[in-house]
Amino acid sequence: MYQVLRPSISSWVPLRGCQYHVRQWGTPAASATPLVLAHGWMDVAASYQFMLDAFSEAFVQQRPIIAFDWRGYGLTEAPATDSYWFPDYLADLDALLDTLYPGQTIDLVGHSMGGNVVMMYAGARPERIRRLVNIEGFGMPATRPSQAPGRMGQWLDELKATRQGDKDLKTYASADGVAARLMKTNPRLSQDKADWLAQHWAQPDAKGQWHILGDAAHKVINPYLYHAEETLATYSRIGCPVLAVEATDDSLGLWWKGKYTLDEYHERLKSVPQVQIARIENAGHMLQHDQPEQLAQMLENFLSS
Repeated sequence: MYQVLRPSISSWVPLRGCQYHVRQWGTPAASATPLVLAHGWMDVAASYQFMLDAFSEAFVQQRPIIAFDWRGYGLTEAPATDSYWFPDYLADLDALLDTLYPGQTIDLVGHSMGGNVVMMYAGARPERIRRLVNIEGFGMPATRPSQAPGRMGQWLDELKATRQGDKDLKTYASADGVAARLMKTNPRLSQDKADWLAQHWAQPDAKGQWHILGDAAHKVINPYLYHAEETLATYSRIGCPVLAVEATDDSLGLWWKGKYTLDEYHERLKSVPQVQIARIENAGHMLQHDQPEQLAQMLENFLSS
């Protein structure tokens, strides 16, 4: 199994009705700029461990570094809900920063869904962010008002399916099964890393069945349409330098199959006042697993400049 070089220390913070699980690394000076890492959809804070191990010792020791599990993921509590709302992630992040780093400017990194959250947060709270890194947080395809009735109907249908247990997450007989699932989803993931991640991505129940640490309600579609023009208006208010990191595999194109393209995403990024785009070779959507050394060096250079 993968041997961790920099173990994290776990703590729990009460936020907006949930006990939030937070991982922290390093022993930095109190005056240093904190680095906050936000994970993606159906992922956990531990997903950043390989990148943390790839950081230089000087970088880790000069600042606080934390990663947290979003509500309903990992070791953070799931609220009593049958669907999740995107604005809650921004509110949770705001409350977390007010609790841990009140009045302090931070560096913020988000992957995938977490990348979408941090971009919107930086536009809503531009004074809180010194530098921002968005890793494959592409946003969603533009929508039309005529799609609204169908979207609302789909949401109602999925809530019904959740009540009937039709959207429950698959369970696994062992951690090996979880690791195999991770490697099937990401063929670049090595066996040792998959074995380690499986221990943090899932847990066994009293009967020995392994359950993914993600609330099935996360799979329910949002009933409200994504408005690209609102996103662009928010992007335009980001006051810090932004590094947009993407993989050479073009996971956006693979996922949306022509409904939304990398060129459209790049066009949206023009609304960000200070942005640079960087690519990591031989990597897919899970950059922090595929090429943690390249990603760590990229972040060090950007955050230290």
